[in-house]
Amino acid sequence: MSSQPDSPDLDDLTRDIADVPAVELITTTAVHLLSAAAVNLGLAEDGEKHKDLDEARKLINALAGLLTAAAPDLSTYHAAPLRDGLKSLQLAFREASLVPDAPGTGPGEKFTGPVYG
Repeated sequence: MSSQPDSPDLDDLTRDIADVPAVELITTTAVHLLSAAAVNLGLAEDGEKHKDLDEARKLINALAGLLTAAAPDLSTYHAAPLRDGLKSLQLAFREASLVPDAPGTGPGEKFTGPVYG
């Protein structure tokens, strides 16, 4: 017997990357960046254990750059919730910082402009 009866065929579980629409790849990547930034901001369960503002800053910058660059290709349906999530992360970063960045200089703000609560 070459495989177990309960194990799925990997060919059935994987899609060729060429078959994945660009919007799906962009939104999936953005969600991963959002999630990782939230964890590094200490917003996950056991948050303080994973808090790393330097890592969060990098992830938020990358997310802001991705969303800014991809905005013309994303519909409002896809872009609006991602932008809302980004803004929430930027505000959470400001709250978590001992010495908050001035408006316009926080993570991702060179792409989004200043973020205010």
